[in-house]
This record gives sequence, structure tokens and C-alpha cells, in this order.
Amino acid sequence: MRIKLINPNSTASMTASMAQAARQVAASGTEIDAVTSVSGPVSIEGHYDEAISVIGLIDAMRADPDADAYVVACFGDPGLLAARELTHAPVVGIAEAAMHAATFLSTSFSIVTTLDRTRIIAEALVRNYGMRDACRRVRAIDLPVLDLETPGDRVHEIILAESLRALEEDRCGAIVLGCAGMTGLVDYLGARLPVPVIDGVVAAVKFAEALVGARLFTSKHGDLAFPLPKPYAGAMAGYAPSGALAGGGGKQ
Repeated sequence: MRIKLINPNSTASMTASMAQAARQVAASGTEIDAVTSVSGPVSIEGHYDEAISVIGLIDAMRADPDADAYVVACFGDPGLLAARELTHAPVVGIAEAAMHAATFLSTSFSIVTTLDRTRIIAEALVRNYGMRDACRRVRAIDLPVLDLETPGDRVHEIILAESLRALEEDRCGAIVLGCAGMTGLVDYLGARLPVPVIDGVVAAVKFAEALVGARLFTSKHGDLAFPLPKPYAGAMAGYAPSGALAGGGGKQ
């Protein structure tokens, strides 16, 4: 199977890190096709960034309609439901995947994310995904996303310290990494924490594999039906929907 891993921001080094983490856990028959948005912000740290990034996500899907599954590789899960409207194929967001994975491993979890404004966005996802009973707290380390790309131990130590505070103060049973830029920290944190540390990229890839392997597909009944064909105006004219993605991929 082939999983399209889409980074909705335009920082290629972050895509490379996510691709490496995904390939380390992917089954032998799974191809990870990782791409970087050609039109998104360099990092996604707010509602405006998320809204603009959805265009790059849709562009990447439209450019490759035959993928067996898609992963939206940003913890805000931007455009997730819109992406699901476009295809029969499973579309998995890394935040939703990480939270579900946490509930399989513990009765509670805390999320460690970057800025305070993204903490608020993550809290909204917790509510939307029905995870309020399981999520003890969303914590922010007050670092911009691109700072996660800085070499050295400083960022690792900051995230570790916040995770330790979460265990002591929140009494949570798992830590969810609340940014795609934290991919690759699982081994470092896992060696130092007595609880599962969950990277949404890894979780999303494994869920995508499971859904495709089970021959499950995105429902086209109700609100996830293909977008209604209609004209779009101005600069968005080229995005006018005409039904499924050109390849109509994903349905077994």
C-alpha cells in the first residue's frame, strides 16, 4: 500500500523528519510518500495559518488521487474533514490518531505542545474528538514550532521537563506530543519517562495501514459525501468541486 504523508507547512526539513519516523514503523509492504506543501506557511501556529495551509493540503491530494491513504501531518489536523470529503481513501489526522492511541494505552493523557495559542487550538480538538474525560491537560512550552528544528539538547530538555511536570501535576498515564515537529523525540523521552510517549505521525501511519488492510474507506453518506459541484469565483475558481478526486482512489 502507499500512504501519502502530507506536511501542510512548507518546511521541508520537518517533512524529512516525519518521513523518517514513519518509515521506521511502516510495514514492509508500505510505501511512505512524504510531501511538503508548496503553498503553506513555514509553520502552522494559529487559526489563520491553518486556514491558509488547507489549500496546500488539497493541492497535494489532488496531485495524487490514487494513494491508498492520506495522513495530515500537522497536530491541528487542518482541513481534515474537507480532505475526507474528497476521497474514498482513509484520511488520518495526527492529533486524532495520537489521542485515540493514548486511550488504548492509558486511561488518561496530557498533551505537550508549543505555543499557548496552539494549546487553545489543541483544547478545541480534545473537545471535538470527545476526549475531555481522557485528556488531563494541554501544556504549552512557549516555543515556536521552528525552534524544534534547532540542533542541540535545549529543546529536548524543555519538553522532557514539561512532560515530567505533567506526570506529577496531572497524574496522567501517557504523554501525547502536540506538534509534528516533535517527531523523533519518542526514543529520547521514552527512555526517560515511565509512561508511553505518543507521536501522532507514527500513530496516524499505523492507523492508516490498519484501515487500508481492513478494506475500510471513508463514508460518502452524509456530510463526508463528495463536495457538491458548483462554480467558485475569483482566485478559487480552479478549486470548484466536480465530485471525487480524479483517480477516485481508496475504495476497495
